[in-house]
Amino acid sequence: MTRPPERGRVLQRGRTPARVLLNWLAATVTLVLLDSWLDRFSLGSWWQPPLVALLVGLLTGVVWPLVMRVALPVAFLTLGLGSFLLLGLAVLGVSFLVPGVVVEGVRTGVLVVVGMAAVTGLVSSALAVDEDELFFRRARRRARRAADGGEQPPGVLFLQIDALSYDTARRAVRDGSMPNVAALLRSGSHAMTAWHTDWSSQTGAAVSGILHGSNHDVFGFRWYEKDRDRLVRVSHPEDAALVESRLSDGRGLLAGDGAGRGNLFTGDAPHVSLTMSSLAHVVRAGSRRARQLERVGSGYYAYFANPVNALRTIAVSAVDIGRELVAAARERRDDVRPRVSRGGLWPLMRPGTTVISRDVVVFALLEDMLAGRAVAYADFLGYDEAGHHAGLERADTLAVLRTIDQQIGRLHRAAALAPRQYHLVCHSDHGLTQGEAFATRFGETVESLVGRLCGADPDPRTVCSGPATSRDPADGGWQFGAALAEGAGPVARRLRARVQADGEPHDHELPTGRAGAVPRVAPGVVVTVSGHTASISFADLPGRVPLEEIERHWPDLLPGLVDHAGIGFVLVASAEQGPVVLGRDGMHRLATGEVTGVDPLAPYGEHAAELVARVSTFPHCPDVVVNSAWDPETDEASPFEPHVGSHGGLGGPQQRGFLVYPRSFAPPGEVVGAEQLHRVFRGWLTDLGHPEPTGEGAAVGPDSRTARAASSSRR
Repeated sequence: MTRPPERGRVLQRGRTPARVLLNWLAATVTLVLLDSWLDRFSLGSWWQPPLVALLVGLLTGVVWPLVMRVALPVAFLTLGLGSFLLLGLAVLGVSFLVPGVVVEGVRTGVLVVVGMAAVTGLVSSALAVDEDELFFRRARRRARRAADGGEQPPGVLFLQIDALSYDTARRAVRDGSMPNVAALLRSGSHAMTAWHTDWSSQTGAAVSGILHGSNHDVFGFRWYEKDRDRLVRVSHPEDAALVESRLSDGRGLLAGDGAGRGNLFTGDAPHVSLTMSSLAHVVRAGSRRARQLERVGSGYYAYFANPVNALRTIAVSAVDIGRELVAAARERRDDVRPRVSRGGLWPLMRPGTTVISRDVVVFALLEDMLAGRAVAYADFLGYDEAGHHAGLERADTLAVLRTIDQQIGRLHRAAALAPRQYHLVCHSDHGLTQGEAFATRFGETVESLVGRLCGADPDPRTVCSGPATSRDPADGGWQFGAALAEGAGPVARRLRARVQADGEPHDHELPTGRAGAVPRVAPGVVVTVSGHTASISFADLPGRVPLEEIERHWPDLLPGLVDHAGIGFVLVASAEQGPVVLGRDGMHRLATGEVTGVDPLAPYGEHAAELVARVSTFPHCPDVVVNSAWDPETDEASPFEPHVGSHGGLGGPQQRGFLVYPRSFAPPGEVVGAEQLHRVFRGWLTDLGHPEPTGEGAAVGPDSRTARAASSSRR
């Protein structure tokens, strides 16, 4: 890889003793000032401040990292704040060791620790040093030892910026929002290209395909499995573990000596932390894959081993909360549209992804490079969360993107000094498409729309009328939706005519009074949403319910959906013609490619038919799948969730992720789907000299590459 130029960040010989002395002096001065400011803290003699500063420095530098290995759960559950309580107790103990020092209570001890940590952080910043200095020094020592151990193939860091589309990435590079990535591209060491997502342009489908080489039967971020009457959510640890058990075959991208940080799935890595499918404190042992996993807090340990980081986390999080509040107020003042509510707990929750998890993941990656791991994969979620609430390229969203780019630059500098050579690959799992939320634009949620079309009364708990502004419909929202559903589209007219002409009795009547574990929007009707897609399942009818059966039981549903201005196309299986895609002005038969009228998939790209047809073969494919309507003129679509920027379907930037890779790697060509991107990444690792994992001894999931290949060979 291209080695970044030295930027004066690595301490030269002789500077380390100077740094220690300056920190000691600063801590001594801090204790003197605290002695005058705090009533319950007293240092009676001139020799006590330097001695206490020395003892506390030894405590935090030598003893504290060892204590953290035992007290890690305290730091994990309190985001590092509990570490100050423990250190406050330690300072209280020091007061008993040094005669004449008075610390009256744990509260005073905590205040002393906070003051000393703040000054230490300021001194480190003034000297332009931080925790990377320790990494660089240790890395140089290990690099010398590694040189005696023979040649190793270069390692690879796969850094995923969640939800950053190719188009936005290009503009961010051009306009200065990603200066470190721009430097890689302008130096000629890296190139940037786009890749096309699956129909389900969301993290669950993308990351499972990239890490495990299979996303078969992963329909969305959440979906309903009729045979088990269960809602599957990949953001839930138990469900993530279930999905991974179906997809894993022991040959994932990170198998062997890989590390996964902050992901949904492990990729068969032996070293994981902050990974949803392997949260040991949440997922029962029987639900986890059998592999040697690290402690859930390994990234936390690397971060909070230095108590200064906890104080920095508080300060940076406070700044981030302030940035969010200011941005939300500016949107309201300027009446920026589209927008969603950014109040409640969201400002307090935002630093969890934009600050805390980002920094913890970076520290874990630094440790991975220090250990010389062959490959590591990390997901940075901050841009995705900011984009959901603010939009793709608004100022505060791009500010979050810049902070992620800063961490990429930091990792790039660290990679140049790691014990083994590392290449950096930056990419996204999907993009975001912006638009006013479906419920705000049309006055009702898609769940309420489906329930109403299936004969249920509108539920006030699910109908959303949107903000009370002049942009709202004049009448009730459901009435506006009803007017749309009674449009004169040719497909809707044909569907209604089929129902009126069919005088045959039902094949069977629907069961009545049957309760289910998943809420119904109408009797026997389940709706789940994943951004720009919604799925409809008829829970009381077994198997995939064909179009003809739907027409008999719910004659208004399909005409009402295809005629709705917020819906682009609908996938449904026909007993007569196989899977078909319906739009307002046309129909596409997926089995033959025959189009009647205007092709409803035409606006969604040349790969749309293939991607939709693939989903139709999934065992748990819903009875009806709905994709939001994308407007190519405004580049907007209305998501079925209350987001500004969203993803999960086809249409606009959401279906085009970006990929930045070293020019020394083989060009990836056109990449369509996460499974193909996995093959590209695996090919790069093989070209570098990393052995292909065999998966020997690993359990083989029914939807894994190995199982599907074996099934195909038997046909």
